[in-house]
Amino acid sequence: MGNPMERRDMLKLLGVGGVVYASSLLQGLSGCASAGSGVHADGLAPGAPSPSPGPRAARDFFFVQISDTHWGFSGPDINPNADVELKRAVAAIHALSAKPDFVVFTGDLTHTTTDDDQRRQRMREFKEIVADLAVPFVKFMPGEHDAALDAGAAYREFFGDLHYSFDHKGIHFVALDNVSDADAKLGDAQLSWLRADLSRVDRTAPIVVFTHRPLWDLRPDWEWRTSDGSAALDILMPYQNVTVFFGHIHQELHHTTGHIAHHAARSLVFALPAPDAPGKRAPIPWDANKPEQGIGYRNVAARPAQPSYELTEVAISAAPTR
Repeated sequence: MGNPMERRDMLKLLGVGGVVYASSLLQGLSGCASAGSGVHADGLAPGAPSPSPGPRAARDFFFVQISDTHWGFSGPDINPNADVELKRAVAAIHALSAKPDFVVFTGDLTHTTTDDDQRRQRMREFKEIVADLAVPFVKFMPGEHDAALDAGAAYREFFGDLHYSFDHKGIHFVALDNVSDADAKLGDAQLSWLRADLSRVDRTAPIVVFTHRPLWDLRPDWEWRTSDGSAALDILMPYQNVTVFFGHIHQELHHTTGHIAHHAARSLVFALPAPDAPGKRAPIPWDANKPEQGIGYRNVAARPAQPSYELTEVAISAAPTR
């Protein structure tokens, strides 16, 4: 297959006409997903100011989403390569010939531990590994493995705010925290912040929301939900072009709430059962005969005005190496 993000493929992916953004999701069970890279989009000078969000301001570009890297995880029966996947993904991103504008990590950067010192050590190591990325900017957000045990105290020391927003080339991005609260909720204060943040955004502008947990009740007994996610969706519903990218469930999944599209990312280190699987939630064991099962790059082209999506899976064996 060759390099999945060659320039000619990018141009084909983005297409022509309309308001378009593209997202390259680096994901993986045993070897793809973490860290990021990015440069300016075609036709924009590096460092040029981003236009304010609006229906005519968006420009073609793509970004990289990575989720559930679980740095510090150990389990040879689940993934014997867990301690090298993050570094391998960083090298793969460096080797891309067409560079994304930015990368976002959508939670569970590290694997949970009750030892406060070890939690901080894992976060320190994670930052050191991804620090080599030559990118304009990288965005982080917590998962429950990073923030649930201490309400995000250690996470804030290393990565900053638990929720925030930013504008990039005509698209308004929002990162929500549905993990630091013990009840898996956003909370009244964050919901008020979201309402105020969106009040300055045109109702027809493209909006991308990043969360760790799904905003709807996907599988409540597995904690695949946000307890007040419906309140966030009510705030988002008046906006015509909203896309939500999330992690947590360690698999590809697509869902719509009214006109709002939701897309889940796979994990870097292990897969989890499908939402309709019986029994308990547990990592799917590693299969030596199918080491690439459930891993790889996923390119997503989106036209928010439709909205319509084109997805292409690329096996990890086709990923470039540094």
